[in-house]
Amino acid sequence: MKIQPAKCLDGLIRLPGDKSISHRAAIFAALATGETRIKNFATNADCLSTLDCLRNLGVEITQENSTVFVKGMGKDRLVKPIKELDCGNSGTTMRLLAGVLAGQKFDSVLTGDESLSKRPMRRIIEPLTEMGAKIESENGCAPLKIYGANPLRAISYKLPVASAQVKSCVLLAGLNADGTTTVQNPKAEHQSPTSRNHTELMLRYLGAEIEERFIEANGFTQKIFIDGNSELVAKDLNVPSDISSAAFFVVAGSCLENSEIVLENVGLNPTRTAILDALQSFGADIEITNSKEACGEIIGDIRARGQKNLTSKTASNLIEGDVIANLIDEIPILAVFGTQIENGLEIRGASELRVKESDRIAAIVENLRLMNAAVEEFPDGFRVEKSELKGATVDSFGDHRIAMAFAVAALFATGETEIIGAESAGVSFPEFFKTLSTLRK
Repeated sequence: MKIQPAKCLDGLIRLPGDKSISHRAAIFAALATGETRIKNFATNADCLSTLDCLRNLGVEITQENSTVFVKGMGKDRLVKPIKELDCGNSGTTMRLLAGVLAGQKFDSVLTGDESLSKRPMRRIIEPLTEMGAKIESENGCAPLKIYGANPLRAISYKLPVASAQVKSCVLLAGLNADGTTTVQNPKAEHQSPTSRNHTELMLRYLGAEIEERFIEANGFTQKIFIDGNSELVAKDLNVPSDISSAAFFVVAGSCLENSEIVLENVGLNPTRTAILDALQSFGADIEITNSKEACGEIIGDIRARGQKNLTSKTASNLIEGDVIANLIDEIPILAVFGTQIENGLEIRGASELRVKESDRIAAIVENLRLMNAAVEEFPDGFRVEKSELKGATVDSFGDHRIAMAFAVAALFATGETEIIGAESAGVSFPEFFKTLSTLRK
């Protein structure tokens, strides 16, 4: 993909459904009793992998454009698959389904592509094994052979680091456990979830007996309790637009002078809006309108206006600590944003980026340097200075978020930028480049 600089962006767009919520909607609907209609289901390859895996577990699923109909089978009535369950490139599919399959009455195998097969799975193998499932792996990576146990043992599990996927895996296993399973998040400075809470909200919306408590002692410890006797009941679900996808356009609109874009019906769950808070603190002109609640989630419209000089409103342009878990997926586009603001931007405590679809820290640093940015790399992050970007040939490293972040960087650069492997954007946002072109002026 070759991209030319842009003068400004203008227009109103509605983005595809949230990837994280779409995965959960399909899986939870399959475990419920009754038929669920899911509106605005994400159209990306990762979420289609989840649907394919569920079909291979006996779930009847039909699709009409972005609306998906799921006939639930109940939490422990899935059917033994006749072949391996291919999760493609989707870590969410693998980690969440592992929690489901651990509590079934049959054995199964979860596999994925070359990239997914390198990603760490011990973080879910350990708690599931403690609950009574037996899991064989390749040095802690996929493929995972899961020997189900029903019922599982209820446990109290303390997450080593805040992780929505690991938390969700254990809570899903807890649906088929004997007793109450507890998941404890690491300590945080504030009384708020330290990782995305879409799982808790949707499970509660569908009828699960799930409780959340915050315990104060030199900080706040979050504990989530789920009763193994819980039953899920089908309800229609409406997936908001993906804020992680919106972030690319918000940054582009904020950094190009005279731009004004509006993104409709975006998910504004407080565990996901750290990206908006960060951009606003660094001077971006962002406004939220038409905020409301739907299916337990907050949604609204985001308006971003461009300006010539972005100046931080904070004393430090350092992002670290608890907030990292809540904007981990947006760090590639934050790095690009850092090249456009006074005093640049520093990210620390984000070593998790090393084991995503690519080593995102290395990918960010390499590509920014190719585009003439001044960047310093750390084991757990990087520092980027305000820079005049120049067009270059950069590599997506097969990573959708790297491809999209550097498509935005190309808009600010002088000269043409070529992105090798730009098609990887389809993993989360197949319509990304088409949508971007509609906004160019």
